[in-house]
Amino acid sequence: MTLKLMRLQPDVVSLTAWAVRNNVLSPDGDDGYALHSLLNNVFGEQAPKPFRHLGGGQGLLAYTSAELESLRLSASLATPDAARALGLDELDARPFPDTWKEGQSLGFEVKVRPVVRTKDGRERDVFLHAVGVASSVGSNESKIIRAEIYRDWLVKQFAGDEAAQIMHAQMESFCLTHVLRKESARNDGKRRSRAVSGPSVVFKGQLQIGSSVAFTRLLARGVGRHRAFGFGMLLLKPPALC
Repeated sequence: MTLKLMRLQPDVVSLTAWAVRNNVLSPDGDDGYALHSLLNNVFGEQAPKPFRHLGGGQGLLAYTSAELESLRLSASLATPDAARALGLDELDARPFPDTWKEGQSLGFEVKVRPVVRTKDGRERDVFLHAVGVASSVGSNESKIIRAEIYRDWLVKQFAGDEAAQIMHAQMESFCLTHVLRKESARNDGKRRSRAVSGPSVVFKGQLQIGSSVAFTRLLARGVGRHRAFGFGMLLLKPPALC
């Protein structure tokens, strides 16, 4: 897999205007669905994910396996309003490492949505799920700490296929956000949007790489759910900077 780190510089005003016109703006201003819609509108099947919109001068970062020339061709066909909203004139990308040394330490930052699927198919905050389980067995719910539940969830995400081990991780921010999602098509073929509330959590810490192949897959796939909507992109840096 040839992974690339891609960067765009969205214009917040133009992005908001595009989202309002296309009815894809979250009630609380979350831009994940709007960016998902725009990226798919411009790049189709090559729409990059996972991505992270950092805002300000940092822009939008994403991992992609598409060739830069192909991405630029798609960008050149975009409508003017989409081009302004995504900042397509500043599209850039560079090769990203796709081989890693076992045991290598790296600093990381990741924005995740720590949820689980319940038996009835709904998504639930893993913290609220843990509280519910404790209540059902008569345990002391007050001893359940949100940050620890989220960290345990994150450890499991990294550990899959022995991709990486978390050496330490700190919850930098937490909030509840409403994100837009499309419901199943109705009889008339239309899909109605609905706002779904859930946790938005940013972790920073240090990891140790396990399997090089599995770690590359983790980078390309992203962490947790809602990876096509601004969650799950694993940002890396030298361990001395974490």
